[in-house]
Amino acid sequence: MNTKKEIAIGLAVGIIANVFGTLLYILIFSDLGITETLEVAREQDHLGSLVALGAILNLLAFFGFLRIKRDQRAKGVLIATLLAALVILFYKVF
Repeated sequence: MNTKKEIAIGLAVGIIANVFGTLLYILIFSDLGITETLEVAREQDHLGSLVALGAILNLLAFFGFLRIKRDQRAKGVLIATLLAALVILFYKVF
């Protein structure tokens, strides 16, 4: 397959895993609903922490792709994780 396509697939998997991980964390550990938890996290400046906790699922995707020898897809997941880190940094600074 095309290298750029493989990286794009990994990037999409990384973003989806991050969103799913964030929602899963909210559903398991929060007594509030999803929107209420996000609003409270934004008010208390904890939204970056939620995104960081959601990025834990990227580890599974990354090592899963490495295990099945899909290195370019793993590279896309790594890029998605770096993008999440930049979003967190941007949110913390501004």
